[in-house]
Amino acid sequence: MRKMKNSVIPRDRQFYKFAAYGFLKNLRFFDPFIVLFFREMGMSFLQIGTLFSVREIATNLLEVPTGVVADAYGRRRSMIFSFLSYIASFTVFYFFPNFWFYVLAMVLYAFGEAFRSGTHKAMILEYLRIKGIEHLKVEYYGQTRGASQLGSAVSSLIAGALVFYAGSYKIVFLASIIPYVAELFLMISYPKELDGKIEKIGDRGWFNTFFANLRETVKSFTRVMRDWKVLKAMLNSAVYNAFHKSTKDYLQPVLEHTVVSVPLLLSLASRQRVAILAGLTYFLLYLLTSYASRNAHKVVKAARSLPRAINIAFLAGAILLLFAGTSVHWGVPVLAVASFVALYFIMNLKRPMMVAYISDMISHKVMATGLSVESQLRTLGTAILAPIVGFFADRFGVGGALVLASFVMIALWFPLRAD
Repeated sequence: MRKMKNSVIPRDRQFYKFAAYGFLKNLRFFDPFIVLFFREMGMSFLQIGTLFSVREIATNLLEVPTGVVADAYGRRRSMIFSFLSYIASFTVFYFFPNFWFYVLAMVLYAFGEAFRSGTHKAMILEYLRIKGIEHLKVEYYGQTRGASQLGSAVSSLIAGALVFYAGSYKIVFLASIIPYVAELFLMISYPKELDGKIEKIGDRGWFNTFFANLRETVKSFTRVMRDWKVLKAMLNSAVYNAFHKSTKDYLQPVLEHTVVSVPLLLSLASRQRVAILAGLTYFLLYLLTSYASRNAHKVVKAARSLPRAINIAFLAGAILLLFAGTSVHWGVPVLAVASFVALYFIMNLKRPMMVAYISDMISHKVMATGLSVESQLRTLGTAILAPIVGFFADRFGVGGALVLASFVMIALWFPLRAD
């Protein structure tokens, strides 16, 4: 690929492939209904949190090894295996409605997450390095992430329609297989240059080459991780993401409560009303988050520095979580929904900033491994938080659990502020 010297984002074929990846990846039709689906199956919030924890622990155990495989043997192969794992997970969710089969489905989903997390971001950053436009990280990643949020918006409408007509939440898992098959073919079409630099050592074969590459990659990354500034940046990103992932899906029972409390569309069945409200809410939510991702660089400019913008976003997220919890506790579901929407918005402002911030500190040679370690810290935090939040939601209600989570998040903001 020819290097570019100007500061304009190249809208070439690869840019649109990156955007298509994000769009298709987020056609996860189960997202707006996952908690309601589990509740329909008779599970407590603690059981739901436990399933999420299983997913995160399995992902955590696989993050670094799969990141190393991506760096050592090609990122495209890693992505292809990722989508095969996702497809297997969706199949189990649809055909085997049982808690222990759901545990298996979560592990399969974790394989998909582990092989994907950090790897595709590393491919984008590799492309920017080859093109000589690394200074456009925030803008470029924000644009491609915006496409993924647009996919989530479209997905929400389709998911709402599926539940409305099928009368069951289960159908969304079967439908999610279709876009993920399309992702397989998209990954195959990616250029080989985006695999990154793959060091082969003589003719020692796959086994010896793997461990030679593993040792070199771990050594390089260990040198990076000795820098407290790098570790703190990863913890800042991971902690914020963990709180977001552990609490964001409580929007669904809030929406369900809103349907009960607001006398609209009373001629329809309760689940149909939930399908309409959830589909429209998530559609509008993801349109806003798409806008947020595309304009993250403007927030950085307004804040006059990337670290300052990151710190403002972190604290704003913690305060909004407090608003959401108090609104649920005092029975004001409309305000609670608005707070959740704002939380999603802030999350998608902050994420492109963190990718740029962390990538400035890590060599491109171990980028997939570095971003996978950041993701590992995030999944570890979510694995711990999800069942705890679920436990307190069963004991003190959803509102009380969210308030407690917000207090802990505010306390962590002080030691984890970006420099």
